[in-house]
Amino acid sequence: MRQWLARTAVCAALLMMLGAAGGSAAERRDLVLATTTSTQDTGLLDALLPPFEKQSGIDVKVIAVGTGQALELGRRGDADVLLVHAPQAEKAFMAEGYGAERRPLMFNDFVIVGPKDDPAKIRGMRPPSQAFARIARAGAPFVSRGDNSGTHMKEKELWAGAGVKPSGDWYLEAGSGMAAVLRLASERGAYTLSDRGTYLAQKGGQGGAGLALVVLCEGAPVLRNPYAVITLNPGRFPDRNTAGARQLVDYLFSPEARHIIAEFGKDKYGQPLFHLYPPPKDAKGR
Repeated sequence: MRQWLARTAVCAALLMMLGAAGGSAAERRDLVLATTTSTQDTGLLDALLPPFEKQSGIDVKVIAVGTGQALELGRRGDADVLLVHAPQAEKAFMAEGYGAERRPLMFNDFVIVGPKDDPAKIRGMRPPSQAFARIARAGAPFVSRGDNSGTHMKEKELWAGAGVKPSGDWYLEAGSGMAAVLRLASERGAYTLSDRGTYLAQKGGQGGAGLALVVLCEGAPVLRNPYAVITLNPGRFPDRNTAGARQLVDYLFSPEARHIIAEFGKDKYGQPLFHLYPPPKDAKGR
């Protein structure tokens, strides 16, 4: 399996070295993709990027962090292209002039998972904000990403809908990626909010026992989890690899890549981990 880059401190040092050694953008054969941890933790990038690298000769350096951190890397010009999942934050990024194009690519959904015995009795509750309110009233353990990721932004939206400001011994902010949070919640018999793809990947697929967590709430429209690809504004970041970023975006919307995304997970998990959006009419996402 490819060895992906992760976490901000290590990545920042690497990016500085790349900038010092890389030459002009036109000469560069490397590309920095800042993305959410779910695209890494599910294994999607392991399936999706090698064909692009082989065809293009471009070496893709992946920084897998929360969406908020990925957008900050974009604002600083420390990435060439973003693959993220927080629509309102993405639209703000575009409105501020940091992005050139924003194209919806795929989606999955969020699920509330927890221990099988479900001490807060939230199984099947809708809307999900009511389930969050019941978890808070019960003081049942809940593990939060706490990292300003797209998942954490959705979690905060659900707490606000429940009229709850979570705090106390029952509420743990992990400051970690989704896979680590799921493992922690499993160990502590706690609830958490997860994207379905990472939950399935960490659980081990059909009949898997990697996590002692089950899906308790799902299916509400508010739990849809869309992913978009954003290229940076070359007028603002002339030294970034704009040409390589455009090549990657073209590939992601090609029949080959779309087939990989649509089929990914079916063999192992019995269902795809991501679903495709049709190509948007307005490629700039405005």
